Amino acid sequence: MKATEHLKKIRDLSAEELKTQAAEMNEQMFRLRFQMAMGQTESLRKLREVRRDRARVETILREKAKGK
Repeated sequence: MKATEHLKKIRDLSAEELKTQAAEMNEQMFRLRFQMAMGQTESLRKLREVRRDRARVETILREKAKGK
């Protein structure tokens, strides 16, 4: 149920807000990968979640660009 609410929330955002959110997720992924390489964290689960959320945002952006 939480995932559908999250997805509905993402779909309600404007294209500009989605682009901003995607950029923030890219930065977060960079930091997580860097921390993993340095051995500071073992948050593979968090990295996967961010990667999937970014893919969802990118998909919705493409849908909005097509006019769906």
